[in-house]
Amino acid sequence: MNAHFFGDMSVMLGRSMRHILRSMDTILTVCITPIAMMLLFVYVFGGAIQSGTDNYVNYLLPGILLIAIASGISYTAYRLFLDKQRGIIERFHSMPISRSALLWGHVLTSLLSNAISVVVIILVALLMGFRSSAGILSWLAVAGILVLFTLALTWVAAIAGLFAKSVEGASAFSYPLIFLPFISSAFVPTESMPSVVRAFAENQPVTSIVEAIRALLSSAPVGNDIWVALAWCVGILIVAYLFAVRAYKRKAA
Repeated sequence: MNAHFFGDMSVMLGRSMRHILRSMDTILTVCITPIAMMLLFVYVFGGAIQSGTDNYVNYLLPGILLIAIASGISYTAYRLFLDKQRGIIERFHSMPISRSALLWGHVLTSLLSNAISVVVIILVALLMGFRSSAGILSWLAVAGILVLFTLALTWVAAIAGLFAKSVEGASAFSYPLIFLPFISSAFVPTESMPSVVRAFAENQPVTSIVEAIRALLSSAPVGNDIWVALAWCVGILIVAYLFAVRAYKRKAA
């Protein structure tokens, strides 16, 4: 690691964040669809959905947050693809800076921009009646899970950005990730699903993450869900990170 790695990384982070701040429509776009979905499900479908709770927005919010993050990380792939396409990566590699600083700049930008989106969505949920009895430790645990989830998907996005052949390809990979919460307990309990769909829903990462966040926000017993959620997030994060860094080094060679 370059002795000036953290200084180089902060410069790259500042560069990426300036791009975000100059086009706030990026964050607004990420927020609008999940918020519209939350409004639709709460005020149109909510009365017909048997979730086992009196306040459907409390049940729905964890899944909406994951959808927002899955949507937001597509911009990481897009921006990384543009840097590759325009020769920015090679240009930075010709300078005396840490080679991985550019990659980390994009990853941390994704973390910060998605954090802003999550806060905006939670504020809207509060206006819609969301209430939580969680204490500070539970909220910190929720934040930790969301950070790990964001980092894991962001490194997956980095892989897509490095290997994509077009702008559309760099962004389109996130569509299955956005769709995944629909086949989970994010909107309805898995008990209401057909057996084959239920088996998939109960054994995919989104369900355990949603259940862990939902239990933490309602001060309910978390059980094994939090450990399964952490295992999924950390496992995906490690595999995606190693693959992305290796691919990045090959592209830079």
